[in-house]
Amino acid sequence: MGNSYAGQLKTTRFEEVLHNSIEASLRSNNLVPRPIFSQLYLEAEQKLNSLEGGSRVDNEEEEEEGEGGLETSSPPNPYQLLPAPEGCCTTDGFCQAGKDLRLVSISSEPIDVPTGFLLVGAKAPSLPEHLLVCAVDKRFLPDDNGHNALLGFSGNCVGCGKKGFCYFTEFSNHINLKLTTQPKKQKHLKYYLVRNAQGALTKGPLICWKGSEFRSRQNSASTCSSSLFPPLESAGAAAALPSEPVLGATSGLPVGAPQAGPACDQALVTAAAAPAVFNGKGSPKHQQPAKNSLLALPRPSALGVLSNSGPPKKRHKGWSPESPSAPDGTCPPGGGHRAKSEGAGMSCVAPAGLGGPASVTLPVVASGEPVSVPDNLLTICKAKPVIFKGHGTFPYLCGNLNDVVVSPLLHACYQNSQSVSRAYEQYGASVQPISEEMQLLLTVYYLVQLAADQVPLMEDLEQIFLRSWRESHLTEIRQYQQAPPPPYAPGPGMVAPVTSAQLPWLAGLAASSCNDSVHVIECASSLAEGLAEMFRLLIEGKLAKTNYVVIICACRNATIDSCIAVTGKYQARILSESLLSPAEYQREVHYELVTGQVDSLGAFFSTFCPEGDIDLLLDKFHQENQGHISSSLTVSSVTNAAALDVSGAPVCTNSSTQNLDLGSFEKVDFLICIPPSEVTYQQTVFHVWHSGVLLELGLEKEPMTKQRVEQYVLKLDAEAQTKFKAFVQNSFQNPHTLFVLIHDHAHWDLVSSAVHNLYSQSDPTVGLVDRLLNCREVKEAPNIVTLHVTSFPYALQTQHTLISPYNEIHWPVSYSNGVDLYQESKKYFGLSEFIESTLSGHSLPLLRYDSSFEAMVTALGKRFPRLHSAVIRTFVLVQHYAAAMMAVSGLPQMKNHTSVETLEITQNLLNSPKQCPCGHGFMVLLRVPCSPLAAVAYERLAHVRARLALEEHFEIILGSPSSGITVGKHFVKQLKMWQKIEDAEWRPQTYLELEGLPCILIFSGIDPHGESLPRSLRYCDLRLINSSCLVRTALEQELGLAAYFVSSEMPLEKGARNEALESDGEKLSSTDNEDEEPGAEGEGGPECVFEAGSPSEKRSPARRERSRSHDSASSSLSSRASGSVLGGSEPLAHPGPPLGEQAASPTPCGPVEDSRMLGERQGPRVSQGAPAAAVSGHSPGPPPPPSQRSLQVAVTPSSSSSPTGPPLPPMAGPLLPQAPPCAMTKASRQPPVVFLPKLVYDMVLATDSSGLPKAASLLPAPSVMWTSSFRPLLSKTMTSTEQSLYYRQWTVPRPSHMDYGSRAEGRPDGFHPRRLLLSGPPQIGKTGAYLQFLSILSRMLIRLTEVDVYDEEEINIDLQEESDWCYLQLTDPWPDLELFRKIPFDYVIHDPKYEDASLICSHHQSVKSEDRGMSRKPEDLYVRRQTARMRLSKYAAYNTYHHCEQCHQYMGFHPRYQLYESTLHAFAFSYSMLGEEIQLHFIIPKSKEHHFVFSQPGGQLESMRLPLVTDKSHECIKSPTFTPTTGRHEHGLFNLYHAMDGASHLHVLVVKEYEMAIYKKYWPNHIMLVLPSIFNSAGVGAAHFLIKELSYHNLELERSRQEELGIKPQDIWPFIVISDDSCVMWNAVDVDCVGERGRDFSWSERSVSLKHIMQHIEASPNITHYALIGLRKWASKTRQSQVREPFSHCHVHDFIILNVDLTQNVQYNQNRFTCDDVDFNLRLHSAGLLLCRFNRFSVMKKQIAVGGHRSFHITSKVSDSSVAIVPAQYICAPDSKHTFLAAPAQLLLEKFLQYHSPRFFPLSLKNRSHPVLSVDCYLNLGSQISVCYVSSRPHSLNASCSELKFSGLLLYLCDSFVGASFLKKFHFLKGATLCVICQDRNSLRQTVVRLELEDEWQFRLRDEFQTANAKEDRPLFFLTGRHI
Repeated sequence: MGNSYAGQLKTTRFEEVLHNSIEASLRSNNLVPRPIFSQLYLEAEQKLNSLEGGSRVDNEEEEEEGEGGLETSSPPNPYQLLPAPEGCCTTDGFCQAGKDLRLVSISSEPIDVPTGFLLVGAKAPSLPEHLLVCAVDKRFLPDDNGHNALLGFSGNCVGCGKKGFCYFTEFSNHINLKLTTQPKKQKHLKYYLVRNAQGALTKGPLICWKGSEFRSRQNSASTCSSSLFPPLESAGAAAALPSEPVLGATSGLPVGAPQAGPACDQALVTAAAAPAVFNGKGSPKHQQPAKNSLLALPRPSALGVLSNSGPPKKRHKGWSPESPSAPDGTCPPGGGHRAKSEGAGMSCVAPAGLGGPASVTLPVVASGEPVSVPDNLLTICKAKPVIFKGHGTFPYLCGNLNDVVVSPLLHACYQNSQSVSRAYEQYGASVQPISEEMQLLLTVYYLVQLAADQVPLMEDLEQIFLRSWRESHLTEIRQYQQAPPPPYAPGPGMVAPVTSAQLPWLAGLAASSCNDSVHVIECASSLAEGLAEMFRLLIEGKLAKTNYVVIICACRNATIDSCIAVTGKYQARILSESLLSPAEYQREVHYELVTGQVDSLGAFFSTFCPEGDIDLLLDKFHQENQGHISSSLTVSSVTNAAALDVSGAPVCTNSSTQNLDLGSFEKVDFLICIPPSEVTYQQTVFHVWHSGVLLELGLEKEPMTKQRVEQYVLKLDAEAQTKFKAFVQNSFQNPHTLFVLIHDHAHWDLVSSAVHNLYSQSDPTVGLVDRLLNCREVKEAPNIVTLHVTSFPYALQTQHTLISPYNEIHWPVSYSNGVDLYQESKKYFGLSEFIESTLSGHSLPLLRYDSSFEAMVTALGKRFPRLHSAVIRTFVLVQHYAAAMMAVSGLPQMKNHTSVETLEITQNLLNSPKQCPCGHGFMVLLRVPCSPLAAVAYERLAHVRARLALEEHFEIILGSPSSGITVGKHFVKQLKMWQKIEDAEWRPQTYLELEGLPCILIFSGIDPHGESLPRSLRYCDLRLINSSCLVRTALEQELGLAAYFVSSEMPLEKGARNEALESDGEKLSSTDNEDEEPGAEGEGGPECVFEAGSPSEKRSPARRERSRSHDSASSSLSSRASGSVLGGSEPLAHPGPPLGEQAASPTPCGPVEDSRMLGERQGPRVSQGAPAAAVSGHSPGPPPPPSQRSLQVAVTPSSSSSPTGPPLPPMAGPLLPQAPPCAMTKASRQPPVVFLPKLVYDMVLATDSSGLPKAASLLPAPSVMWTSSFRPLLSKTMTSTEQSLYYRQWTVPRPSHMDYGSRAEGRPDGFHPRRLLLSGPPQIGKTGAYLQFLSILSRMLIRLTEVDVYDEEEINIDLQEESDWCYLQLTDPWPDLELFRKIPFDYVIHDPKYEDASLICSHHQSVKSEDRGMSRKPEDLYVRRQTARMRLSKYAAYNTYHHCEQCHQYMGFHPRYQLYESTLHAFAFSYSMLGEEIQLHFIIPKSKEHHFVFSQPGGQLESMRLPLVTDKSHECIKSPTFTPTTGRHEHGLFNLYHAMDGASHLHVLVVKEYEMAIYKKYWPNHIMLVLPSIFNSAGVGAAHFLIKELSYHNLELERSRQEELGIKPQDIWPFIVISDDSCVMWNAVDVDCVGERGRDFSWSERSVSLKHIMQHIEASPNITHYALIGLRKWASKTRQSQVREPFSHCHVHDFIILNVDLTQNVQYNQNRFTCDDVDFNLRLHSAGLLLCRFNRFSVMKKQIAVGGHRSFHITSKVSDSSVAIVPAQYICAPDSKHTFLAAPAQLLLEKFLQYHSPRFFPLSLKNRSHPVLSVDCYLNLGSQISVCYVSSRPHSLNASCSELKFSGLLLYLCDSFVGASFLKKFHFLKGATLCVICQDRNSLRQTVVRLELEDEWQFRLRDEFQTANAKEDRPLFFLTGRHI
């Protein structure tokens, strides 16, 4: 009906709408008119979406309250003002000295503020629009964290300057506040004042006062901050968990724990416990409002603030809730108690003795006379009324306190909704918090629209208040969103607000239409009067139909007092029970059982049976049937085998690696911490044992024993501390081992260790996780990484979490490189899928509730009001099961005494084994959280089973966390037969080993602890879970018990083909059901991520098969399987899994067993991270030995990802249609059916407007609380990462949470660098993921200690120089100069990296007819070079990722020098060839300045110090090392500390100018030589050229400098080392000569330090006579012949020792990009200089995939097209319109000649007998063309060419030494080709003329070319011609 006003909502103020709505309600003819509110605030408001999205703010600030219209509506209490002294100013806004204090007047004036004082704004009632400026000592104001201020006051007047006001009363008089009420600083000091950008004083943030007497905001600090509690709290913070009434909260706190005074947090949390209860779907009439009321997220339930525990103040004589010494006598002594109390605004819990549980709640803020609770209240009302304290003061209660419960939840909700978000402060003073009157009125409307089976939820109310506030301020908000707010925005005209005088009338009016469901009582004087009236009405029975009583007292002052009593039996019971903590709940149930209160319930049940007592009926049945019942369970089994396929695994390592250097660890060790559950413990031990991880990590060797494996799994019980200490000690003793502490089921125990201090005597396990995992040793150990693993991470995702959001891994990852994580036929069936099953047209949905059971529970609840509903529910359900067993066993009259659902479960349980030849059956999980009730249920059901002679039909198992599994001998024998176990002592230890056993598992414990259930689970009966106090964690945890993988592609119409049943490899883990295999390994860097492998490298998890819900056949199957009769008329066959995906399966049933696959033992299936449980696919094979317990596990190499055996062929025989269906076959088809309490069922199925399930928006965990009411709602589309960020912003831990104090310590961001969080849905595969993580982490560490080095044999060995000269002295450590001079130079290149280079010919070579060019196909040119993986020795060179203590200083962290402290020095020298002066720059760190000489006055760099030839220091390397590098700032191996074995050495990095900054950043302690900018695009030739020229210039400078010191020039050390940036290790060959003349020898190679090699070479006699010294390139297949000769006269590469003195006149070609070392070697030799290679030393080169020559990319200069440029396009005709390329001309030339030189030299192709003559240079013409190098220099050594005829001539930039006469010495074939290369066309013509080339060579115009460069890039030109 309120629709006629709908159009007005957009423009009308809220109060106006309210009046219109009430008026419309009065005129309505409907019996229950629907208030317009329910449309307004219980439905999603689309137009507010953007506003809601913008309300994500961190903190809310208190807004003005209680002012304006609210306070003026009734006369205030008179307050006697002191008269002002005579003659003083009394003007408003001025002080008594007459000085103006108004902010608008003095905002720009300078104000002297003493140190420690702050400027604040005070509000005067007489000047509401002005702020008065005051200076107040900040100690008396709240600090930044919102902590309490000191009591008292200290302030100064900023007007007259008067100081020292010690009382706020005195100060308020001085500044003329003219108060009519008691002056209080909290009420009148409102805002901090701050200066804006212009320096003007402006209104700043609100001062956030805290206190029970004020309506203040309740954020994280106000409810939990440590400073709010007395010192006691810091030591014994608070037992939040036991007091928080949430199922799933830790039950670790002791029963009967003593309270530590009223300030104990137990009081805080008990009173403030989690949300009361949940509204499900309402009646159709209320469907829409109820649905939308679910939009709200829950709020923290802690309300109010605990007062300090100082001396008690004067109070009423009765019990003082604030007095720490309050007597305990108010509660009768008892085992448990329910006294809820608030400190200053909360209830307090008084300990109870042995008399009984005291459900008493005592009020806090009390005034007036106490209200007496009637003695017989509970007896008359049949429920304990729950009184919610609302606004104002609350009276004392006395008398029968056991029969009422008082809760501060509503009070907290009101207070939270009074705080206005900081995001809205900009809207100015017009934005007021919602008024108290409006809050109460909205509450009444909310209660009116609740259905009879709904319970009020504080979160709903909170969202209603928020929406109401937004609606009422919509105009301002929109106005300020569209334009910047003006300085003083006028508030819009306000509609008159609801006044306190109008409130009772309006509330009564609102409640008048609800059939007395809500009753309003108006009081004249105080709430006590209204409460007394309510108790009177209750006793008189006048409130029988009333669910809620609203009591309003609006007479005093302008404020209102209110409370709301819940008197409805259903609602009151649920709300009162929801306020119990799990520990209290267990205590109360235990007390009821022990004291015999339940006997009356049993007596009542016995009257059910028409024939009298059920037990008598059972006895009669037993006698009649004794001896006639035989077991119909038969067992048959057969053996076949299948191969488990395995899937890709995740990889993770710490992404926050700044404090975790993986390179410093050598191996991985681990400890898995699990909750104290014996089943979980055995499950995890089995997991670890069979995953192979211990073998892979090298922690254990075969054969492993179970005792050894148990060392790696820690059960967190009382004995855990000893084992954990050993783990920590082990980590201290092994600093190079990385210890991974895995905290599985990490949401389980988050109680702070401070709580342990309170309860250490009674329960040593309280706070154990915090004490162990968060101890200082673990936090500070650099080699311990903590990995929290949980399906419910919410409590670890708060504002105070230690885990960085970057260290969270959500498994499985949503992105898997475009690959489906699971095979298409597999589907994870979790909570959302269960919900979908109720919507997708299933004939019988998988989530159900039992209406007849609920109806009976409700009826009995009214009959037995003193019994806890958990007791009633358990007894009713057990009775239903007993009656159902009797009905199925032959007593059909008992069907009327059970429910249809229970009967279905029992029929299926009993009938399923009869229909299977093997006797396989279902499991029924009966969840009984309360352990005493579970024991009662077990005893009762076992008794009924025994009387019905069903002991051998099904087992009943009591599953308790503290004990193992007990199974009868008969059933153990069956399990052993099914699983082919021969071990006589075997007993099932995990639920998974109960596969196929027909049984009822009574699963007790407040929380599941990660126990996995077998796939034969058919029914999950959760009707007994504690439905009244769920949070998201608890709800999802219970429903997670039923999570499975199912097969989504089972079309049953396909008939019977290969019925290879799949087993459930995944059900073996606490949080896991997937086999995993390592994915791709990391490259050895510090970071990796969890990633899913591709399908080819994945093992598919074996998962439950289930038919598609969309198939009609499967729907009928579903209904049939769920029905009470299981017929065998239809073949339940299904196709087998795809080939290669066969999984082990249980013994199938039916006549064709022989042709089916059989899995080995089903219980302990190999899963998660296990190497393939490779079961041979060829034949059944012999049974395994008993020690293996019939589990065939072949540990395959981790690199293998394929099944060990081929997949089985389809079965040979046909499947007979009459094959009876097996229970396990059915169970494997679909997930279990889940039965829920009605309340939970409605909660789970309810969704908000976005489709988000209501359950997801509950308070995430019992140990956290919301920070604010002003938070956006969760969205259905949020990813796990976004949800994590949401919770990190909007939740804070309670004081009892172990993260509560984490912000105070250590790092500024609060995150711990070595904490990770792995989360994922239940049973998704997390255990396998983290075991795989350990394997991959281990391999990663090994990988970090390994390196890929080039491993290639030397090439052209068969072309070695033929000579009579060999170096005969095999054992000489150094070459003999005279002998060495006689060894001819070997022109042939042997380095394998030049396999594609042109062969160099000489007269010594044997000319063979075949050419080596034939052996290599052109397409092989790009084949990857061969590498070998080598373990790094202790003498390796490292890149930037390596850090260790030894080289810490070397890398730049010297204590004497600041990091990055270095200086830039210019160094210039002239060089004639370049025609200009070269200016280089040195970057020299302070720590390396001793290597250089600086001029004394100016500090100019003069030279680099050089040692003497005669120096003999053993700790110094004489030769400076230069390493040219580009693009390898991270990966270059520049850390030579270990390679040099710590010896002093000078190392210079040669870098290009544009890379200077990045190299300096990564290598702050290295000397840099920066090349001039003209060389930015140059190749390695330029770097070599400049290194050599600089070194020679420096040698001359040093000679002249030291000559002055009397040292001869030839004594200065002339050698330098030029090393590649990829040289990683060095080796030496040890030779042992044997045999005649010592020509036979044996040799071995070992790793040595570079220091050893350098000192050996530097000690060589006559070393200065050698121009170039090098080492052999390492190869694993080094031949004996290669090391026989200790020295070779040949080419040297990569690591060379260069004599810059001897080679003064031979230069590197600065233009070269490739082969510049070969070119240089040839020119050195032709100059008559010696090149010596030490064959007994070798260098290993690391394969580095980035930088180096790869950094040169040839691209088009003009277009941005991504078309690849091929080498043929590198040259073009001059003056053509060819596309120019952006690359140096020399690079284009070299690349073109490498790939296309046959175009210029066609006769030379594969013609080694007639090579190309190359004058003065070596250019690579490709592998199929040979060259002969000659030098044109006079007196040069050249190969004899007189007999050779050349097929071509190459003249490259030839100088004046090349003349016509020189060329005429050589002979060419007819048709030989010529190529002349010059810098420009003019030079080209001059060269042709000068060399008289036209005499013998024929040229054509079209034979002229140029490199494809633009003119400004100076292309090279070349001319080709033919020999005449």
